[in-house]
Amino acid sequence: MKVRKSTESDFNRIMQIYAYARDFMAKNGNPNQWGPTNWPPEELIHNDIKEGNSYVCVNDDDKVIGVFFYTQGNNIEPTYFDITDGDWLGDSSYGVVHRIAGDGSKKGIGTFCINWAFEQCGHLRMDTHGDNKVMQSLLTKLGFIHCGTIYVEEDDYPRLAYEKLNKSVL
Repeated sequence: MKVRKSTESDFNRIMQIYAYARDFMAKNGNPNQWGPTNWPPEELIHNDIKEGNSYVCVNDDDKVIGVFFYTQGNNIEPTYFDITDGDWLGDSSYGVVHRIAGDGSKKGIGTFCINWAFEQCGHLRMDTHGDNKVMQSLLTKLGFIHCGTIYVEEDDYPRLAYEKLNKSVL
C-alpha cells in the first residue's frame, strides 16, 4: 500500500468508500457518527482535495482503497482548543487525521494510513465518536492515549480525543 494526495479524479471513488464506511459503522453499533447527516458532504471533500489535505491509500494495483484528511501545524484544529475531562499531552505542532475510511478490501488500511500520518509529524491528534468502538480499539492498539472529550459543530455527540507523541517531540 502507499499514500498519495487525492485528486478530483478520485472523487467518485472517495465517495463510494465513505458510503461503504457509513454502512459499516451502522452495522457495527455506530449509526450516529456519519449516518444521519450523510457525512462527509461532497463540498467538504472537494475542498479537502483543493486545499491539498485529502489523501488516498492505494493498493499494489494502484486502486484507491482508503481515504483520509490530514494536515499539520500549530493550533490547526479549532475544535481541539477546548478539551474537557482531561488535557492534551503536548502543545507542540501536531498533525490531525479526520474522515478516515477504507473500502474493506484489505485488512490494515486504517493502521497503514494512521501510521503514515504519524511518520509525517511525530505528534498526532485524532477524535472519534463514543460509539465507534472499532476506531477506539485501533487507536489504543497504535499507542494513542485517550486525553479527554471534544465537541464538533456537525452534531451534538461528544468525541473522544486521542493523542500520540514521539518521545523526541516532548
